[in-house]
Amino acid sequence: MELAIHNWMRSETVTTTIRRIAAQGYTRFEIAGSPEQYDTAEVRKTLKEHGVKCWGSVTLMLGERNLLARNEAQRAASVQYVKDVVKMVKELDGHMVSVVPGTVGKLVPDGRPEEEWQWAVDAMKEIYAYSEAAGIVLGIEPINRFETYFINRADQALALAAAVGPNCGVCLDTFHMNIEETDMFAAIRRAGSKLAGFHVADNNRMAPGMGNLDWKKIVDTLREVSYDKVLSVEFCAPLDRTPANPYPGSIDEAPENLSPEQEKFLVDHGSSSVTEEFYSMLTRESYNTLSKLI
Repeated sequence: MELAIHNWMRSETVTTTIRRIAAQGYTRFEIAGSPEQYDTAEVRKTLKEHGVKCWGSVTLMLGERNLLARNEAQRAASVQYVKDVVKMVKELDGHMVSVVPGTVGKLVPDGRPEEEWQWAVDAMKEIYAYSEAAGIVLGIEPINRFETYFINRADQALALAAAVGPNCGVCLDTFHMNIEETDMFAAIRRAGSKLAGFHVADNNRMAPGMGNLDWKKIVDTLREVSYDKVLSVEFCAPLDRTPANPYPGSIDEAPENLSPEQEKFLVDHGSSSVTEEFYSMLTRESYNTLSKLI
């Protein structure tokens, strides 16, 4: 297995991120699902210079992005957005895209369960046809009930993947599984060969090793189902605004390269733009915890 890390958790240039993770020992990179922000030729060059390969991306389902929206035009625009993410990953010689079907933070359905299911299946099938032609794997990602009402558990993601196509997989995330699964290890086993990607954060969404998850057992279970691909670090540090804060000075008061969309996404996840020192500590802790287990 190899270690990757996402870059949506801190506002900084992609070159800054790649330089840091290469120095710390990461060999893979998951680029934020914001294709409009990146010159893929430049990103490819930077990755090559630092000996890091793109693993994939994750969709950032913000605002009007929703594959199960009642409005047909909204669904079509959302499908095109995911296709654009797939295209970006293809241009970076990546492997997979993790897809969250519904809008993050949207908790009120647009239609009846059977309507929304069909909208999601139809949208995913269109994306799947495009990704198959591009040679990029899709992994449907369950996230917790406080971020979406649709696809919270591995079994739900597996059901949607089965309805989409034989090569559609799932991408599981330890933080979300810790909330939603009765037994996260059983969920990993049920996913088995359909596991297209795996995101890692501790139970408190801090870096792996800074909470109470059993990382040895998690990695051993992944080996049990013959998952030998990539563990993608995706912490989102909760920020303490009280005198009890164990990490004073962790908030970046003058963030670089932060769009209003990114800022809203971070705030909606209970976080904010964090300082270079705090973020580097989190990336190091993640690597130090996981590298000895893989």
